[in-house]
Amino acid sequence: MLRYSLMRLGIFVGCFVVVWGLVYSGVAPRGLGDSNGMWVLLLALVISAPISFVVLRKERDRASEGIVRKVDQVKASMEANRSQEDIADDAARAQGQTS
Repeated sequence: MLRYSLMRLGIFVGCFVVVWGLVYSGVAPRGLGDSNGMWVLLLALVISAPISFVVLRKERDRASEGIVRKVDQVKASMEANRSQEDIADDAARAQGQTS
């Protein structure tokens, strides 16, 4: 998951640098007034999102599999704890009935 996040951040930073260069060289339009920084940031986000979606598909699937594996482990652990509690409750009930 960390690898995917860092790769996505790298794509965004690359897009940000390219957009910044295009805006300050006059190829891309500048923002209104003092909004130029926000314009560059938003334009870089809009450009980097589809690039990340296409380029990082395999890495995203790998990260997703890791998340699913961890969720399954947590569910199994919770189920094991729940069955242990049920056994302890049944034992306590059985002991209470025999007294």
